[in-house]
Amino acid sequence: MASMIDIKRRKESVTSTQQITKAMKLVSTVKLQKARARAEESKPYFDKMYATVTSILQKSGNIKHPYLTDNGSKKKAVIVVSSNRGLAGGYNNNVAKLLTESNLNKEDVDIYAVGHKAMEVLDRKGYAIIADHSDMIEEPNYGDAMALGKEVLDRYAAGEIGEIYLAYTSFKNTVVHIPKLVKLLPVEFDETMVEEKESKTPMNYEPEAEESLDMIIPKYVCSLIYGAFVESHASENGARMQAMDSATSNAEEMIATLSLAYNRARQGAITQELTEIISGAEALN
Repeated sequence: MASMIDIKRRKESVTSTQQITKAMKLVSTVKLQKARARAEESKPYFDKMYATVTSILQKSGNIKHPYLTDNGSKKKAVIVVSSNRGLAGGYNNNVAKLLTESNLNKEDVDIYAVGHKAMEVLDRKGYAIIADHSDMIEEPNYGDAMALGKEVLDRYAAGEIGEIYLAYTSFKNTVVHIPKLVKLLPVEFDETMVEEKESKTPMNYEPEAEESLDMIIPKYVCSLIYGAFVESHASENGARMQAMDSATSNAEEMIATLSLAYNRARQGAITQELTEIISGAEALN
């Protein structure tokens, strides 16, 4: 059985940890409020962008365009969005699992990391880290998303990569965050997402369809990347807030258990001391 001194030290250590987790929970809560508002404000734009591109492709027939067809390369670029800090539960590992548990061949994948944590996991698993853009996730902005989008689009246009994927965490609400692996190029769409009334509406292009797609699809890709930044940032803070709340609750339970153990040890020591005094008095008599 642990001594009173050991129990007291353990209790003090847990109490100090609890103060840290409380502080981190408060910080994450404040950051989450800002990030959630940003994600909710941005979502209608990304949804509309997806609907617009889907509608254009659905009405365009069999257009032969580089962004819509296979260029022959077996290489796949995957933009992996995670965080630069831990203490967020399974947030970062869940993003890494999107790749490690996918059907993508490790040897064919080039990783564009946005966040150190998932990058470190994938690096240990043997994935090729082509670029580290971890600073972009600290304060997500559209300019960074455009720069990253241009980087992968240039390689796609040059035939160096044949597919572009995006791995991130979708933010649903404070407690629900869903890891997603989305294919960006070649563009695919779900015909069921387009309303029947809209599908019968004729589409006129100014300029030609190919030129329109040259302008629209890069914006579409960059918008999805920025959307992933914003949603992942909100999901990270939500996950960290939950993790710190759970850690704080666990610390409270440990402190209560240690307090009980300390009181029992103290009572046992007092009882032992009284027993020795009484035994000594009886021996003198």
